[in-house]
Amino acid sequence: MPKAAAAGKRGKAEKTKRAKKDPNAPKRGLSAYMFFANEQRENVREENPGISFGQVGKLLGERWKALNEKQRAPYESKAAADKKRYEDEKQAYNAEQEEEESS
Repeated sequence: MPKAAAAGKRGKAEKTKRAKKDPNAPKRGLSAYMFFANEQRENVREENPGISFGQVGKLLGERWKALNEKQRAPYESKAAADKKRYEDEKQAYNAEQEEEESS
């Protein structure tokens, strides 16, 4: 089968439309790993100058895996607190949205 014919059959994939995100909606809570990564990212960059973005992520992942439960505990507690913050803000946001819709 000629290449031109094969290419013509596929066509362009239609893009699905996403619902617009409300800029006033609360931000999701960070995971324990994200708290760790945000704290350690600069250290990794200083220890490895000129390292690529992907390599920074790889090293952070390796360091996270190397942590034991006791070392992860502070990050887990920060994540739990941030999750609680998000749930509280989300509940208030949803109540506000329902109030606006009913009026």
